Amino acid sequence: MIHSLHFRLLAAFALVIIVTIGSVFFFTYQTTRSEISQFGERFERMRFRRVEVELSRYYYQQGGWESIQPLVAQWGNLYGRRIILTDTDGVVVADSKGELLGETYEADAPGRPMSPPWETGNIGVLYINPRVPPAADIVSLHIVGRTIGLFFLWGGLLAVTIALILTFVLSRRILAPVKALTHAARRLGQGDFSQRVHFKDKGEVGELAQSFNSMADDLERTEQLRRNMVADVAHELRTPLSNLSGYLEAVRDGVIKPDSDTIRSLDEEASSLSRLVDDLQELSLADAGKLNLICQEEDISKLIKQAVAALQPQAEAKGLMISASLPDKLPPVSIDSHRIRQALHNLLENAVAHTNQGDSITITAWQQEKQVKISVVDTGEGIPADDLPNIFERFYRVDKSRTRATGGSGLGLTIAKRLVEAHGGQIEVESEPGKGSTFTLTLPFSE
Repeated sequence: MIHSLHFRLLAAFALVIIVTIGSVFFFTYQTTRSEISQFGERFERMRFRRVEVELSRYYYQQGGWESIQPLVAQWGNLYGRRIILTDTDGVVVADSKGELLGETYEADAPGRPMSPPWETGNIGVLYINPRVPPAADIVSLHIVGRTIGLFFLWGGLLAVTIALILTFVLSRRILAPVKALTHAARRLGQGDFSQRVHFKDKGEVGELAQSFNSMADDLERTEQLRRNMVADVAHELRTPLSNLSGYLEAVRDGVIKPDSDTIRSLDEEASSLSRLVDDLQELSLADAGKLNLICQEEDISKLIKQAVAALQPQAEAKGLMISASLPDKLPPVSIDSHRIRQALHNLLENAVAHTNQGDSITITAWQQEKQVKISVVDTGEGIPADDLPNIFERFYRVDKSRTRATGGSGLGLTIAKRLVEAHGGQIEVESEPGKGSTFTLTLPFSE
């Protein structure tokens, strides 16, 4: 419960409300306290002024301070202050407590000299205890608590109640796609790659749902390719193994003689099996990032010519024209010549396999910024648009008949792509059915 998102949303709403109400209450209390304090000071000044006026009037009417003590004592009791009145010589003529009468008063703080507005000169000094009543803070808090605190209390309870309702409603709406994602992810982890989340929101949750669906698509596609790869590996291994087993059984039964032709056939099947195993090992090393590349500056034009020369007999046997169109000079590239020669050989071999008699294959190269681009262009049968995204996958063939005569083992393009990517380059393909294909290989050149 504590770790659920429902509880966290509720706690977050409640915390925000409590902090907000507490802050408002604190500032309201401070403001009220300041206003009450200022009001008390103004009220005290008005009282003192009234005392001064009454004393001045008394002095004017009586002609002196005789019999002023009862009046000062009455005012002291009324206002809750100690009031001391001295004459011009500093002798106490009135004390609200009656303790200092007739004594010379030595005050700790200056008094208020009294000068009636209708006369000039000083008629005495008035001392009033200026102490602010200690209950001011209590009065302020009492006022705030009684008049405002109750409002904040009920308002806070109402806000928390509304927050609970909103949290319940909004969390169900917000968490619905999250729960759907959790359920789909759990099913996906159990191997059900058909799981998808249908959520059309354009916010962060919508982006999360789209990312999940994209991941599920990739996983489903990868799983399908994995299954196809296992089936293809079994198929590719079965053919040479069956041929080897058949030849050996025929030799054992005496059906055929172990002559040079039989041995040559057995050697061809063993070589085919060995090449397939080597290709699979090459791919596993490339996927693991453990290809041992011995890179040095190479003349890419020379490698292209060597690759063309190696495939020339095969192309001529099929009635194809294969040529290279290269500039006079290309910048050197830092590559493993053996690996790149293998990649070029695989691209050209693929072009020869899918180009008909009388068509042509052209390989070109040029410099573009800090890269060298090499294109293998054929005028063969082309690749359907649906097959282009999968053309570099293991054992994938556009020709679904799976015959070794139409595409070999189906690993050539995959290996070429991995070898080029290991050099920091890339391979792209453009094709149109019936018009041919163009495979473009990009390699960074040496500074």
